[in-house]
Amino acid sequence: MNILNPSAARRAALAALLASSCALAPAAAPVALTQPALVTPKALNAAMLAIAAAGQRLVAAGERGTILYSDDAGVTWRQASVPVGVSLTALQFVDAKQGWAVGHQGVVLHSADGGATWRKQLDGIQAAALALRSAEADAASPEQARALADAQHLVDDGPDKPFLDLYFDSPRSGYVLGAYNLLFKTGDGGATWQPWQRHVANPKGLHLYGMRGAGGALYLAGEQGLLLRSTDQGASFNALATPYKGSYFGLLAARGGALLAYGLRGNAYWSGDQGASWSKVDTGIQASLAGGAELADGTLVLVSQGGDVLLSRDQGRSFAAQAG
Repeated sequence: MNILNPSAARRAALAALLASSCALAPAAAPVALTQPALVTPKALNAAMLAIAAAGQRLVAAGERGTILYSDDAGVTWRQASVPVGVSLTALQFVDAKQGWAVGHQGVVLHSADGGATWRKQLDGIQAAALALRSAEADAASPEQARALADAQHLVDDGPDKPFLDLYFDSPRSGYVLGAYNLLFKTGDGGATWQPWQRHVANPKGLHLYGMRGAGGALYLAGEQGLLLRSTDQGASFNALATPYKGSYFGLLAARGGALLAYGLRGNAYWSGDQGASWSKVDTGIQASLAGGAELADGTLVLVSQGGDVLLSRDQGRSFAAQAG
């Protein structure tokens, strides 16, 4: 089972991800959204794009709607029941039971039993309809015409745009985000979703790759050096100035409050003042950084598209390659 460096295919190969999402003909999209993932022993060899802990359980998600879970630290795996056959790009659990997964064709899935079974909460067709309804109702907005045009494009294109990440800070409150500035918010655990694009200062509609909370603020990372911060509980996301203009594939928030943005060609930048200033971190590699995590002892881990594993024990100011 290929779950080492689970985020590489999800973030560093966005071009291929978008191509595979958009390659589906409109007529095929409803099939992928309504046909459950095939339950087969071959699922153990599927490419897995994300992994998360649900209490003591490990849950991995990947291509063609495959979700696997392990209760023995990855020695053996079982396949979950998943209602869609689209590839899944990210997942998160807020406790041992409640978790969400996102992926191609605007899919959002929810599990209430630690990842053993899943239910679809949102797809690209529903998301586009919500965006159009919201734009039509927002008559007071000076940018309504543009919002209407963007929403109509979503409807016309069909469910071809993927969600690439998600961030929940409680079992009820969370966001899903992805290509072309897609951002949706829920306050009721995913029972309902609100389009949230107009709250983001992203006029070019750049892809959103990652979201994290740190020090009472929310942060979004995207392509072309895009970093945004909200200090008002998500009511508005405003651009931060950073010294890097390449894509940021993710964010890592240390428990001490430090923030690390990482992305293309081994680039990583550290901030200890909520993004007001940034310093370059010497990672020592050229491969794109594709995923990160904080371990129980506070060690920060970054993994690269090339299989590098980097460790930091000073809150992300410096990293060293893991030996062996």
